[in-house]
Amino acid sequence: MILKGMLISFALVSSIGMQNLFIFNSAMSNRLRRAFLIAVFVWLADATLTAIAFLGMGALVSHYLWLRLGIMLIGGLIVVWMGFGILRSASQIELGKNDSQMPLKEAFASAWIVAFANPQAIIDTSVTLGALRGTLTNAQALPFLFGIVSATAIWFLVITLIVGALKNRLPRRVLMWVNIISGIVVMSYGVILIFNALKLIF
Repeated sequence: MILKGMLISFALVSSIGMQNLFIFNSAMSNRLRRAFLIAVFVWLADATLTAIAFLGMGALVSHYLWLRLGIMLIGGLIVVWMGFGILRSASQIELGKNDSQMPLKEAFASAWIVAFANPQAIIDTSVTLGALRGTLTNAQALPFLFGIVSATAIWFLVITLIVGALKNRLPRRVLMWVNIISGIVVMSYGVILIFNALKLIF
C-alpha cells in the first residue's frame, strides 16, 4: 500500500506545476544547503495539503460551487501576482550569490502560497485523493498516505540536488530565461484559472 501511494504521488507531482517551478528556481538561485531547506518547506506545505485533501476536503470542493469559484478566483489573482514577481526579478538574480538568495521567511511563506494558493492543485488533489480514500479501508489509509508524502519528499529533494549540482556549469543567462519562461507560464496559468471561473459564473 505504501508503494501504491508512492507511485500515484510520483505521477501527480512529476507534471510541470508551480511547486516544481518554485523548487527549480530556488535550486538555481540559492546555495545548495539553503535550497534543500526551501525544498523541505515546500514539502511540508504539500504534505499538509495532501493530508487535508485525503481526509475529506475533496467532498467539500466537489459539493460547493461557490467554494470552487472562490478558490479559482482568489487563487488565480495570487498566481498572476506571483508570476509577475518572477518576471520582475528575472534579470536581477545571479547563481548562488548571497545577495540574490531568498530570505528564509519569504521562502517559507512562498512555499505555503505555492501549495495553498494554487487552485488547480487544490481541486485536483482534493478530488483525486478524496476519491482514492473512498476505495481504502481504515487500515490501508495511513500507509497509503505515508507513501504519497514520502514520494513528494524524494521528488523535491532529488530535483533540488540535480539542479543544484548542474547550475554552476550553466551561464547566468540560463537562469534569467528560466525565470522569464517560468513567470510567463505562471501568469498564464493564473489568467486561465480566472477565465474558467468567470465562465462558470456567466
